[in-house]
Amino acid sequence: MLATVSSAALHGIEAVPVQVEVNAGESGEPALIMVGLPDAAVKESDDRVFSALSNSGLPPPRTRTTINLAPGDLRKEGPIYDLPIALGILAATQRLARPERLRDFLVAGELSLSGATRPVRGALSMAMLARKMGKAGVMLPPGSAAEAALVQGIDAIPVASVAQAVRFLDGEENIAPVKSRLDEKPPVTEDFAEVKGQQAVRRAVEIAVAGGHNLLMIGPPGSGKSMIARRIRSIMPTPGLDEFLEILSIHSAAGQTLNGEIPFLSRPFRSPHHTISDVGLLGGGTIPGPGEISLAHNGVLFLDELPEFKRSALEVMRQPLEDGRVTISRSAGKVTFPCSFMLVAAMNPCPCGYLGDSRRECRCTPTQIQRYRSRISGPLLDRIDIHVEAPALSIGELRSERPGEPSSTIRDRVSEARRRQAERFAGSPTRTNARMSHRQIRQFCAIDQQMGDALQRAMEQLALSARAYDRILKVARTIADLAGSDAIRQPHLMEAIQYRSLDRNLFY
Repeated sequence: MLATVSSAALHGIEAVPVQVEVNAGESGEPALIMVGLPDAAVKESDDRVFSALSNSGLPPPRTRTTINLAPGDLRKEGPIYDLPIALGILAATQRLARPERLRDFLVAGELSLSGATRPVRGALSMAMLARKMGKAGVMLPPGSAAEAALVQGIDAIPVASVAQAVRFLDGEENIAPVKSRLDEKPPVTEDFAEVKGQQAVRRAVEIAVAGGHNLLMIGPPGSGKSMIARRIRSIMPTPGLDEFLEILSIHSAAGQTLNGEIPFLSRPFRSPHHTISDVGLLGGGTIPGPGEISLAHNGVLFLDELPEFKRSALEVMRQPLEDGRVTISRSAGKVTFPCSFMLVAAMNPCPCGYLGDSRRECRCTPTQIQRYRSRISGPLLDRIDIHVEAPALSIGELRSERPGEPSSTIRDRVSEARRRQAERFAGSPTRTNARMSHRQIRQFCAIDQQMGDALQRAMEQLALSARAYDRILKVARTIADLAGSDAIRQPHLMEAIQYRSLDRNLFY
């Protein structure tokens, strides 16, 4: 008898439909044949499935059985087909009382030898696919059903074992769908009120977050660069449901939500070590997966000690910083991951870190300083909108008991600036000033003759590139939004220009 179970395969962060076809009762020697371009993990499913069925009191077939994973030209990877294969075998051998109920669900799950289910990657994408296919719901392990429940209009049925799945399909056990838990608010653990001094850096951070601009902080050790960076997420607007589903789908595809716990409605903060490889940062591998730049999508990617990163790892970010997505090409095809993130970087002014410090002497030679700073290429600097110095804190600032401005107050100003941008870019894919196209820059960043002459002089004196010219205008537009101004004024432009003072000639 032939039985069909709907399942899915992950292609990047998207799920594509896979039909698990099981034909049992064929004549010939007892055997299980699996076709449909399975990888090694899928080929091992027959041993797991047979043991799981036997240990669940559901004897496996004793005849020749063929399992086809369609479409045949799509490579199937991972153990996610254990549960649909097991249910397909039971349906094909007429061991399900109501096999027609399988048509209502998309099924995925790994099985242990005891018959218990284990979480799988990509549950959120599978739930979206099930809704697109018109299914009533998805049948998944409990550890994966929680994230699938975030998709509206789909029932996420948690099945803890193949035996429980059989009882549910037969109508012997009622399993309540998992409820979404997105009403919870994230706890406040890091606040800008804890940051002492550094008013100029705090101002630059507020501008960067308000417009989604990339930020570079330069200062000696102990000036608070890392502390400030880790609090940037606390002043970012809470993501909408669509943004959060994008974030979660990437983390799900990377296997980082397999503990069954749904994170709070917040933005990601990724801080990879400077020894990270190109593949770890960009993404890829034998089975292409998202890298750190994709895991930071709609959030913050913090690179501490920027010059210590490998030059090749930094250079691979140049195109994704512009496009907001990264395409990984392999022999099996291309996979595209979104990576629209805010880059926040920190570095010392010299190898020892004390260049310009009034209290400690720098012992680096000019050649050492030149070599250290030249690890960051000009094209990469061009893509960082705001450069700001973080000077060493004085003893008086360290001893001060007066708290700084809290994150909630800064977030209110940032949210208002983001609201103005949402109205400005309504009807276009642009969300923030940092992502404006050339046409939008001409339309929304107009300046008069006097400001144009001032900007030209600054460009010539600092030897800035054409890309830096556009970024100055974008930053000026954000400063005007924070000030509640519909037009860019002279003070807005002058402040934006000063954030390029570490660029090119002066920087090197």
